[in-house]
Order: sequence, then C-alpha cells, then structure tokens
Amino acid sequence: MFNLLTLLWLSIFPVTPLASQRNIFIFLEVFSCEGGIQSYVRDLLTAYGSWPQAPGASVFLLRDGPQDLPDNRLGSLRFHPLASPWAVVGRLRLFIALVLTLLCHRSQRVICGHVLLLPLVAPLCRLWRIPYIVITYGKEVWYPQPPRVQRALRQADQIWAISRYSRDQACAANQLDPKRVWMVPCVVDGDTFCPGSADPALVAAYGLEHGPVLMTVARLWSGDIYKGVDVTIRALPIIAQAFPTVKYLVIGRGDDQPRLAALAQALGVADRVVFAGFVPTEKLVDHYRLADAYVMPSQEGFGIVYLEAMACGMPVLSGDQDGSADPLQDGRLGWRVPHRDADAVAAACIEMLTGQDPRCRGDWLRTEALAQFSASVLAKRMAEALSQPPNRLA
Repeated sequence: MFNLLTLLWLSIFPVTPLASQRNIFIFLEVFSCEGGIQSYVRDLLTAYGSWPQAPGASVFLLRDGPQDLPDNRLGSLRFHPLASPWAVVGRLRLFIALVLTLLCHRSQRVICGHVLLLPLVAPLCRLWRIPYIVITYGKEVWYPQPPRVQRALRQADQIWAISRYSRDQACAANQLDPKRVWMVPCVVDGDTFCPGSADPALVAAYGLEHGPVLMTVARLWSGDIYKGVDVTIRALPIIAQAFPTVKYLVIGRGDDQPRLAALAQALGVADRVVFAGFVPTEKLVDHYRLADAYVMPSQEGFGIVYLEAMACGMPVLSGDQDGSADPLQDGRLGWRVPHRDADAVAAACIEMLTGQDPRCRGDWLRTEALAQFSASVLAKRMAEALSQPPNRLA
C-alpha cells in the first residue's frame, strides 16, 4: 500500500521526493502575482526558512506553477506548485496531494493560508486529528462567513491576524475567541526600502521636476475603490491652492483607471495626476524616493505600503477606521483621517508637505517603523506561535 501511494505521489510531484515534513503550508498563490497578501506570505515563508529550529515543511501552491517558484528554496521548505489551466483540476490535485501527505506521514500542523481553503483543509485535518492554523488578512473575514467556515475557524488550533483591527472585526463577525488569535504582523525589509536620492531619469519621465509629489501604490480595480485614489484626486484642487505645482503619482494598474482619469479631467487636475502603471517590486523603492508624502486614505487589513514609505523616510496618511492603526502606531507615526473625506485628506496633505510636524522627520519615522515591524520581529512572533504545543483535534 505504501509503495502504491509513493508511486502516486511521485507521479504528481516527480521532482520533489516525499520527505519528513512536519508542517504543511497551503496557499492560493504566492509567487505568480503581486499584492499585499502575496508580499506578506513571502515574508512569512522567508522567516520560516531562516528559523534554525523550524521543522521541515511542505508548501502547496494552488495557483502557482513551477516557473513561478523562487530561485532560492528557503531552507527546509519544499514547494509543490499545482497550477492548472482548469481550476477544478488544480483543486483536485491539491486534494490528492494533501491526502497523500497526511496518509504517508504524521504532520505536526497544517497552516491554511486563506479562509477560501478551509472547506478543503478543515475536514481532512479533522479526519486525521491534525491541528490546523488559519492565516487571515483583512476584509475576507470581516463579515460573517458561511456556517461551515465559521465552524472551521472556531475549531482551528490558532488563527493568525495581521492587525488588531482585523482581529477584532473577524472575531465580532464570526463569534471567535480573541484569545485564540495570534498577532503575526506584516513587516518591511529595511535594507531594500531605505532613503535615497530621486532618480533624475524617473523624475523626467514622469514630469515631476517642478513641485512636491504625493504618491499612492494600489491596485486600480473597480472593486477596490476603498483604496482612496479618487478621494485624493478630489483633494488635489484644495492642495494646489497651498502648493500650486503639486503632482500626484499613482503606482498601479486596473480597470478603474479610466474612471479615475475622467475624475481628474472633470476637476481640472488631469495635468497633476500621473498614472505610472504597474511597477515591479524591485523597482518600487526608486519610485518611493520620487515622492514627498505617501497618501492612501483606505480601509486596509494592515497596509504594508505604509511601512515601505516610512522605511524610505516619507510621511504617510491613512484612513482612520482600519488596520493601518498598527503601522502608523495609532497616529503617532502619521496622519489618520476619515477615509472618504477629501477635505480632511487635503488638510493633512498640506501639513505633510509643509513639513513642520514631527511626523515628517524621515530618520525618526524609519527608526520607529523598523523597531516594530522588521523581519526579526515577524520571525520571533511566528516562532512563538508555532512553538506552542499543538492541540490534536478530538
């Protein structure tokens, strides 16, 4: 029987031998697309791979293919890409792979990387009495989940949350015990995101030579208008009264860009708004260095971009009813305003560009942000969570 299972395993994963993997991670996608969740998950995996005491782990990736995997395999992690042109095939492969893994050796824990995967993960873990952890991020758990998902969340050994706000929203909506939620925060790479001079070529390419620059990094999808790019555009006429040459650099792409461009045209600020489109992660730091202030009056589960901006020495603005309270340390490190209030956004932007507030001191911002949200902090919190004795499901 074991030989048959091994052959079946090797037929699905011919390049990755079955090994003694004590933890199992399962994610939707990590390396095939860019986004805040993907960035956070990559940081989690990097922290796990660098943890000297970490047991071996398998990482199942539903929508990533072999071509998406990183060149460095992150220590004891073994990646299993399962992408298929047909979604049902990918999910079937994930189901078979997880069943075979649980059959062939005793896993310590399963770490479920998204609530959408719980209907698959939770029943199998209950069947084998394997404790499982659920990673949550933001809006996906801020509202009541279907009954079976709520039950799976309540039966989880641990729930990880990236911010206090996200934890509180998820617990209130789904009747979860806050004491079982571990705070495992987002972090920023201070070596990559650091202050520096603006690249003259980029300044010229975007036409930013003559004025202060506001900046946002966000998806421009019609389903993500909560990012607040439209609110910032509406604030520009007021900001321009104080800073006549102000420009607004928008990094990101999506189907909402035509609406945003039309809004800028209607308000007479089209010449002030620069849509830069998609910028790969490795070039983001050069774009942060073009700006004088980071503006995103949003509703975030956390907001890694705020940390990136502060690590580059830039003052930041966020919404005041979301997970950004954590990176901005309840307003100690930045401006928090009502996220749909263009007048409040304009007033805060004028203060940031004036530069008199202590929260505009770039060296201090960077030091304070890295003290709370560095890679070492993430590694410590994750190690603490995974070092807890697991509760085998009854």
